[in-house]
Amino acid sequence: MSVQYLLRFDDLCPTMNHGKWRKYEELVERYGVRPIIAVVPDNRDPELAVCHHDPGFWDHMRQLQGKGWTIALHGCQHLPEAVGAGLVPLHDTNEFVGLPEGNQRMKLEAGLAILRGHGLEPAVWVAPRHGFDSVTLEVLKSLGIKIVSDGFALYPYTDDGMFWIPQQTWKPQAKLIGVWTICLHTNMEGEHRFAQLTTFLKTHSHRFTSVPQVRATYLGRECSAMDKVFKTIWLGRHRCLRVSSRVTRIIGLTR
Repeated sequence: MSVQYLLRFDDLCPTMNHGKWRKYEELVERYGVRPIIAVVPDNRDPELAVCHHDPGFWDHMRQLQGKGWTIALHGCQHLPEAVGAGLVPLHDTNEFVGLPEGNQRMKLEAGLAILRGHGLEPAVWVAPRHGFDSVTLEVLKSLGIKIVSDGFALYPYTDDGMFWIPQQTWKPQAKLIGVWTICLHTNMEGEHRFAQLTTFLKTHSHRFTSVPQVRATYLGRECSAMDKVFKTIWLGRHRCLRVSSRVTRIIGLTR
């Protein structure tokens, strides 16, 4: 199979960096890409309060949904109040891991109610800081969300009633095989990343797919041995990067 790419934007909320978002939105529109947009229903994270509150935010999200962009439920309040690595162990603090089923259900129901109250119908789960566990997935299934954008594999697969679309990279990179989700946080991206994505789309826009297309192609596919090897290697790589980053910070603090 030839390589395909999905684009995902995280941390959309009424107080995001509107100027940066408009640039990315216009770029994506130019090339006809239909990304995943992960919307925070009730943002309480001060790190995402970077601009004035946009009163037209929800109307604009509805417009993008109407254009075929896929809405994702991005937690509820985006606050890292829970501790634990979860099923995708990239961070130790997050919003859901280890919380009782009742607490998780309350958060997820509240988040869904807010998005649906604004006329949005999220089809995908995107966990803040990759933080979710098996309890989270069971609650999501009961609420009708059965697609996860996360994890490490070469191709999307179905496991225990959930359809996993892996999210393996945070910058545009050319690959040889697989379905690769490129996750960008527009609040934090600099000019270099925008230029990088612009160049990448000029060359590879014909290889970008969408959630409906991926689902039609891969729903029901089992996680293969190759996917599991890929996951082990990729997680090991990220653990090494995290350790290296921590060591660098410690050295910096002790100088």
